[in-house]
Amino acid sequence: MTNRYEVVYIFDSALEEAQVNEHLERFHALLKTPETPEPVRQVNHWGKRTLAYPIKRREVGYYVVVQFETLAQQLAEFERLIKLDESVIRHLVVIDEGATPAVVRPAPEEEPENEVAVPPEEAEE
Repeated sequence: MTNRYEVVYIFDSALEEAQVNEHLERFHALLKTPETPEPVRQVNHWGKRTLAYPIKRREVGYYVVVQFETLAQQLAEFERLIKLDESVIRHLVVIDEGATPAVVRPAPEEEPENEVAVPPEEAEE
């Protein structure tokens, strides 16, 4: 059974977009299975961003977010290849549980404008 995942890559900012796409193709080739011949569902290139803190002496990274489907057994080799690639500064793979449902709050009860509120002492009479 396939699961949905999301991975965030931070590549070295010295790479061009074409080079980043070559790395992504190599990574995503490991995710293909007979059940999922096209595992990648969505790829978002966020581009170059300043890092919150230096990572491996780098101040800027090239961010890519990818959503994909694959078998859980495929992830070990996938992550091993990412760790061995020196162009990837950091990565994170998480299970994609879909959009978080919004909290629906009931509307506050309002009194109708044409009704007059009767104090409780008078209502008992």
